[in-house]
Amino acid sequence: MRQRARRRGTGERVLQTVFLLCGAVSVFTTLGIVAVLVFETVEFFREVSIVEFFTDTQWTPLFATKRFGILPLIAGTVLTSAIAILVAMPLGLLSAIYLSEFAPDRVRATVKPALEILAGIPTVVYGYFALLFVTPLLQVLIPALAGFNALSPGIVMGIMIIPMVSSLSEDAMYAVPQNLREASYALGSSHLQTAFRVVVPSAFSGIAASFLLAVSRAVGETMIVAIAAGQQPRLTLSPLVPVETMTAYIVQVSLGDTPQGTLEYKTIFAVGMTLFLFTLALNLLSQRMRDRFQERYG
Repeated sequence: MRQRARRRGTGERVLQTVFLLCGAVSVFTTLGIVAVLVFETVEFFREVSIVEFFTDTQWTPLFATKRFGILPLIAGTVLTSAIAILVAMPLGLLSAIYLSEFAPDRVRATVKPALEILAGIPTVVYGYFALLFVTPLLQVLIPALAGFNALSPGIVMGIMIIPMVSSLSEDAMYAVPQNLREASYALGSSHLQTAFRVVVPSAFSGIAASFLLAVSRAVGETMIVAIAAGQQPRLTLSPLVPVETMTAYIVQVSLGDTPQGTLEYKTIFAVGMTLFLFTLALNLLSQRMRDRFQERYG
């Protein structure tokens, strides 16, 4: 018995050590990424004014006349992400309401995995779908639409993140206590009124968190915008013209034509740090909302 207990204790300590090492790998990897971004960003701002970086309206670091204003890249990122969330938010929320409140168990068990298949499609496929199918289709309806534009990749990104909005929102609504629904029915509310006036407001924190995570996913998307949005940094809010996002610019410089160690090469780290801080803020806000939701109903 003692030997068996001793072996069990030894096995548990080994597993604890393995789990600790696995966790440490992810932590140290994150710290390494942040350290590289911080170091290279500091080197970049030794040569470029941080005021110019955040206030200049032109971004031409690869041209003869170099300008380092990141506002055009931020505008392109915000524009495509806004279009994506305008597509994903209503479609994802309505599908979540249907799956949580109206769909039979058999339909829910079939539709939800089928919907989440969208999340498994490679983003490069979405990119060519936006360029070769969605853009020509939109040009029939909008003749002024350029071959590369913000509208087409924004719509396709919205389709891509629908499963994220739908799944997280459906989980939030499914977790709302059943007695709230029964109280609503007892007061004479219909099924539809209960869904929109009781369940959705009660799950608002979880729904809002899903929206913020979806925005973070859209902001960090690379291949769709790199293929279909064009690579023309311009400070505009028009979805009909080519734009360039922060991720698309990083791809452009990382192709190998820019010599490593030059100021032009260091721009990708400054852009990467800006993108990192932006998505980090969204993720922290999303986590805070989810925590509030769990405290309320958990």
